[in-house]
Amino acid sequence: MVVVETIVKTRKVGGSVMATFPKNVVEALDIKGNDLLKVDVEKVGKDFFGKLKGIGKFSVQDELNTHD
Repeated sequence: MVVVETIVKTRKVGGSVMATFPKNVVEALDIKGNDLLKVDVEKVGKDFFGKLKGIGKFSVQDELNTHD
């Protein structure tokens, strides 16, 4: 049995909530349409997605500013 761990984002579809698995997970587990899957669910904090987005690269000046 192959076990793959990943984080997925849900979306609302009608009255249901759906999660889409990334391509690498689908390929690793050879998932096909209508397969039955056992899924362990754990909710992670929303701040995980994009937490460092837009932070940019650190420069030598940034390093010097931390030691003032």
